[in-house]
Amino acid sequence: MGRDAWLASEAARSIFEVADATLGFPLSRLCFEGPEEELRRTEMQQPAILTTSVAILRALEELTPVSPAYVAGHSLGEYTALVAAGSLDFENAVALVHARGRFMQEAVPEGKGAMAAILGCGPEEVLAACRAAERASGGVVAPANFNSPQQIVISGDAAAVELAGSEARRRGARRAVPLEVSAPFHCSLMEPAAEKLAGELGRVRFSDARVPVVTNVEARPNSDASRIAELLRRQVTAPVRFTESVQCLAGLGVTRLLEVGPGRVLSGLVARIDRSFERLGASTMSDVAGVAAALSN
Repeated sequence: MGRDAWLASEAARSIFEVADATLGFPLSRLCFEGPEEELRRTEMQQPAILTTSVAILRALEELTPVSPAYVAGHSLGEYTALVAAGSLDFENAVALVHARGRFMQEAVPEGKGAMAAILGCGPEEVLAACRAAERASGGVVAPANFNSPQQIVISGDAAAVELAGSEARRRGARRAVPLEVSAPFHCSLMEPAAEKLAGELGRVRFSDARVPVVTNVEARPNSDASRIAELLRRQVTAPVRFTESVQCLAGLGVTRLLEVGPGRVLSGLVARIDRSFERLGASTMSDVAGVAAALSN
């Protein structure tokens, strides 16, 4: 992950070197060589994805000016968006997400929590299914990611998530797909992680965004540095309002979206929300060359 950028771009290589120095261990080697089971640990996965995403962005910037009207991210991706907007320097970002991942992992004992993707069911039905499951089980379950109008991820206590999935199918969902995750993200069970992260966020100096950031919590643009720490703290327990964020961008007149970082998951979600967007993606250096050519036209 990211090795081609490291080999081809001095700017990308610098980002990996800063990550290694900041964290005090060779994150770059873990990205390039694995082992995959170590990379899947939340406290490693989060800084690895952030670092690779920022490295690819810097490699792209070496080839062509990148001047977005707005930036946005999905959960962890909001930190990449803040770096791109100039609100958060990369050193602080990689340290924060490493701590964020550790706090999230520690918040709930492994096996106690779960997440599942509910497919083919609208948000009102999913919310109703979660509330019914909470009443029946006494546990926690709630929408965690509003990924598209017909794909909503739920999160909470394992038994409650399973019950909510069954209830959602009863209400018309096509499927309830358990996700391979290490913790139940973006629900109230993450409150201990949010409290710990608040302490780390309080030590970071944020800057007003050069480019407005459409936040996960509010699904509307923010440029005010004084609000960023609290929005990131709330993000840990609040659902990711990705569908509304994309609709917000459309309402602001955005017509072209560029996804930067490993994979093309968000581009696929955008296509399910609003197919009118032109979608570009940069996850490898061959992608970077193509995107640079498109942006220069």
